[in-house]
Amino acid sequence: MILTYKIKHNRNFSPELDKAKRIAEFVLTHKTRSSKDVKQFGLKSAIANQILRKYGNNKTIKSVNRIKLTVPSQSIKFNKEERKIEIPCLKFYTQYSFRNDFDKINQIELDNEYAYISADIKSQPIIEPKTWLGIDRNTTGHVAVVGNADTGKVWKLGKEALHIHTKYKSIRKNLQRHGKYGLVKKIKNRESRIVRDLNHKISKEIVEIAKDQNAGIKLEQLQGIRGNRKHSRKFNYSLHSWSFYQLQTFIEYKAELYGVPLTYVEPKNTSKECSRCGNIGIRDSKKFVCHSCGHVDHADANASFNIALRQPLESNVGQLNTDRDVFKGNTDIPRGATL
Repeated sequence: MILTYKIKHNRNFSPELDKAKRIAEFVLTHKTRSSKDVKQFGLKSAIANQILRKYGNNKTIKSVNRIKLTVPSQSIKFNKEERKIEIPCLKFYTQYSFRNDFDKINQIELDNEYAYISADIKSQPIIEPKTWLGIDRNTTGHVAVVGNADTGKVWKLGKEALHIHTKYKSIRKNLQRHGKYGLVKKIKNRESRIVRDLNHKISKEIVEIAKDQNAGIKLEQLQGIRGNRKHSRKFNYSLHSWSFYQLQTFIEYKAELYGVPLTYVEPKNTSKECSRCGNIGIRDSKKFVCHSCGHVDHADANASFNIALRQPLESNVGQLNTDRDVFKGNTDIPRGATL
């Protein structure tokens, strides 16, 4: 599994970045893939070759906006005992504080502020779960409600999400009214960073709960939720504002990393069925009532129990959907927070 850690450095790479940009623009203009053709720019060949591969082979790139210095594994040295990483060709080194059980460093990307260090981490063997946790993701109230149908235990996570969106929506609306569109973009970026951080913390807690319970994780298969039905304006804003997919990917890779099995279930009627008798009940906001058996519960808790009790979709049985790179930050905080 590849994890990418983001570490702030104190080195000015402006000269090297300027050379890299000129090489990239030269490659796009002259369609060359030969290192001899870019020798005159004076960038170290190990890094120049990475630019040639990226811009020489990709026919969809038309211009160069942002560029990083990409250093391949063979040009990187590291010392685990001293927790030190060195790039000799740039006369650069940095200390790291992220997890020390990586097998190798695949590459490092550098801009003028951060080093993005991609490392191979061994995932733990998948455990044999004794029970399953159902995760009900929401646009209002708590972002995730975790339920163990065997014990009746419920964990409600991410209550602050609604306040975050309401606050920043109001700020953006006020700025737009005064024509301050540059500030609107900055506020949106700030909100995105806060959301990412919160999603990391929520996913971390979910996986830790699963580990403590010796449990697997079940999620609803929510692909297409934005376009498959009509929703109220308020629901649509919440749905598009909160990143269901981002939270899902964070849960997935943390589950794989720590050997927690994860699978998906059919989402139909998880919020309407009674988790006790299976009949359709009535959901009114956050209250669920079943007139068949008299069961009354918090609607999200009832939904989480239904998710935990459902059979996995056939396409997901025995599978973990976690084949992706995950960007992480210093002290194991992926642009936010993680395990």
